[in-house]
Amino acid sequence: MSTLLWVIVPYLCLAVFVVGHLWRYRYDKFGWTTRSSQLYEDRLLRLGSPLFHFGMLGVVGGHVIGLLVPRSWTAAVGIDDHLYHYAAVGGGLVAGVMALVGMVILIYRRRTVGPVFSATTVMDKVMYVFLGAAIVLGMWNTIAGSIFSLGGEYNYREGVSVWYRSFLAFQPDAELMAEAPVGFKLHALVAFGLFALWPFTRLVHVFSAPLGYLTRPYIVYRSRDSRPGQPGSTPSRRGWDRVG
Repeated sequence: MSTLLWVIVPYLCLAVFVVGHLWRYRYDKFGWTTRSSQLYEDRLLRLGSPLFHFGMLGVVGGHVIGLLVPRSWTAAVGIDDHLYHYAAVGGGLVAGVMALVGMVILIYRRRTVGPVFSATTVMDKVMYVFLGAAIVLGMWNTIAGSIFSLGGEYNYREGVSVWYRSFLAFQPDAELMAEAPVGFKLHALVAFGLFALWPFTRLVHVFSAPLGYLTRPYIVYRSRDSRPGQPGSTPSRRGWDRVG
């Protein structure tokens, strides 16, 4: 079971994540979009969207540091476990609350605004379930494990983080995850499920960047009140003027 959950399933989700994006880009370029609904309603969007996106930037940044940076590296630059713990818990909770509140506002908007709800697909709904569950489980692990120490103290940097780095190096140690608390296991499984769904949802816009704007030619605008003698300065004739 450990091999199935922490070796086979993660690599299957990773394969779907990579191949799915390649397929989507090859056969559905016009669908590679956020499917923006700003034209339908923007009051709630202006509030929920920045909260969610900036919160998620903090969440992703915290995971990158927590999972990819070994404990020995932070210790080498003078960051002890207590300082790291306070920074991780404080920053993680702030980012998590921002992302969760923003997501609640966006889901409320999508459910209560008629045109936005009509533009919501089945994959949008499934994606919201997995994304919301991942955020809630991550915050629960932070609150229960780091603040109240429910179920005993667990240092994820010596377990989950090591397993994740071994997974990326294609040498996964399933026993490291088998010994983790159930909250961390559920969080990891839901996250991998989200990665498998990713290529088939609007989340593909994360990998889009307007790089073409850096090299595209300028758009030339011509004034309507050009001076006489200049190109394009011939006055236009009114539609009701007599010809001849």
